[in-house]
Amino acid sequence: MATTEAILQVLSGAGPCVFSSDPCFRSSDLTFSSKLHIKRVKKRASRCMKMFECSNVLQNGIGNHWFKGLGDRDRSVNATINRLQLLRCKGPQAERVSGVTEGGNGTWFVDGANTLNQNGAVTGEHTDCFGAWDAQQLTREKEGFASKAALNQEKESLATNGAVGTGRDASPKVSVDPIEEEAWELLRNSMVYYCGSPIGTIAANDPTSSSVLNYDQVFIRDFIPSGIAFLLKGEYDIVRNFLLHTLQLQSWEKTMDCHSPGQGLMPASFKVRTVRLDGDDDFATEEVLDPDFGEAAIGRVAPVDSGLWWIILLRAYGKCSGDLSLQERIDVQTGIKMILRLCLADGFDMFPTLLVTDGSCMIDRRMGIHGHPLEIQALFYSALLCAREMLAPEDGSADLIRALNNRLVALSFHIREYYWIDLRKLNEIYRYKTEEYSYDAVNKFNIYPDQISPWLVEWMPNQGGYLIGNLQPAHMDFRFFSLGNIWSIVSGLATRDQSNAILDFIEAKWSDLIADMPLKICYPALEGQEWQIITGSDPKNTPWSYHNAGSWPTLLWQLTAACIKMNRPELAARAVEIAEKRISRDKWPEYYDTKKARFIGKQAHLFQTWSIAGYLVAKLLLADPSAARMLVMDEDPELVSAFSCMISTHPRRNRGQKNSKKTFMV
Repeated sequence: MATTEAILQVLSGAGPCVFSSDPCFRSSDLTFSSKLHIKRVKKRASRCMKMFECSNVLQNGIGNHWFKGLGDRDRSVNATINRLQLLRCKGPQAERVSGVTEGGNGTWFVDGANTLNQNGAVTGEHTDCFGAWDAQQLTREKEGFASKAALNQEKESLATNGAVGTGRDASPKVSVDPIEEEAWELLRNSMVYYCGSPIGTIAANDPTSSSVLNYDQVFIRDFIPSGIAFLLKGEYDIVRNFLLHTLQLQSWEKTMDCHSPGQGLMPASFKVRTVRLDGDDDFATEEVLDPDFGEAAIGRVAPVDSGLWWIILLRAYGKCSGDLSLQERIDVQTGIKMILRLCLADGFDMFPTLLVTDGSCMIDRRMGIHGHPLEIQALFYSALLCAREMLAPEDGSADLIRALNNRLVALSFHIREYYWIDLRKLNEIYRYKTEEYSYDAVNKFNIYPDQISPWLVEWMPNQGGYLIGNLQPAHMDFRFFSLGNIWSIVSGLATRDQSNAILDFIEAKWSDLIADMPLKICYPALEGQEWQIITGSDPKNTPWSYHNAGSWPTLLWQLTAACIKMNRPELAARAVEIAEKRISRDKWPEYYDTKKARFIGKQAHLFQTWSIAGYLVAKLLLADPSAARMLVMDEDPELVSAFSCMISTHPRRNRGQKNSKKTFMV
């Protein structure tokens, strides 16, 4: 009777409702942990979920979030939240759990008065925290996500000897490659749990390293290949938990030396910490999430790419799991818009590219990429496309979507036109005139031909080309940056011809970019006085090491996705075959050193999680190329049309046509 009254109070709004911005989420948001036991009986299923008791911080109303309308620019979000008060869950000492029952209409209810015993039966112990569930949303989640999760959990239980199931069709009779089996075991050992549910994977689990630094934290960018691997495996709960918990961290107060960045910034990483509770019980503890927005990072650089990767993973989750209810949630929609507004904010820059400082992406140390690095632009373009696909159409979002579309057109034109380099374009730059002052200037950025280095003239093949690393006034960074070029293919930022040319270039320069271990993060290395000036004589970024042209196995998964999109999977298969010869024997290093990647990196952590996950994703995508659809994006016909219009009015192709009335507004 007490249970029925509690449910009625929740549904009527009288009970203690837990909103989506609250730290423990609704029970549906905790999803189904990997330890969940599911027993199906014919067409009806009896499901039980073990949930850890949340701290009574929920009833204290920590963090006031209100929205005047999703599209309203002056939406107010009060984000001053104490880190030791938000996102708490009691630790191992909290043994009480909430019961979950299914109503006759197919709606799931949390029974705050019940707990589960070891046999799955419901007993009558009271708990402190329960959520109010929206009936319609939960019905959708039950029919979509929950059923898929249950099916995959059943398949997982069929795996023998505790090994991981073999893809989407787990069977005890199917043999598993020993390297893949080892990789899955290592990936699972790197999983981090919060409130009893998986929430991410740590950066590295190296027992030989005496210097942990922040490698025991969950990094946003590092988790992306792990998340993709779990999605391809049909294990959606850890990705959903990761997306929702990191979303909550987005609204935290972020301050360094009395200055706070704009709303919408995602953390670079976070750590689950166990803290002691105040009170009479000396052994009572609780878990808290402690994020790092760059204020504790080496160099104190804010992670620009974290929010972009978060949007990309959110789309991949919906595409792979079929659970679109997550991206339709109000708090998720608001999180997407906060990231977009931060990226689309007006500034002094004349270019559509995103202006960032050095070290704000995968290359997180000083390497001369400040300005408009290709990696950020490719991720920016990809995130804009993903966000446009997921944003709910409504009047309040009209201005944001209009700004998004305009930026997509301008960004694609700018990168394709000014970042592209091949032998013909290199010869054109060699003949550039400088100091042009006019609206019709060909050398718009006043690039001096003497910037063309001798190594580039000899290195550029007759066939193929690539997108340069950076473009600023009087400066072109001619280095080849792998992630930026590869993700330009995946996202459709590069045209189809350019995408094929980039793969042609990688194939032509295989001995330099792949060598004994894929894949060079950039090429060539900064050496001599150039290395001293640009890196500040960084002892970790010495020539042909780490970010200075080191080789990173994690890039395998992006390369594989790009090759599959362009119908050239044999290139990726060759790279994977090379990696398999050494990577397991070398204990899954973070990176490799020397020109040909012959040495394990001098400061590389072993059992690096994204090296492990990158290999697994590459193998899974090669086994099922159709799965790459959750990552790749084709050229948008509207963008192609707009791009063609801009090309036709470009001064390089229309010099002298002063009376042309054809214009395109961006």
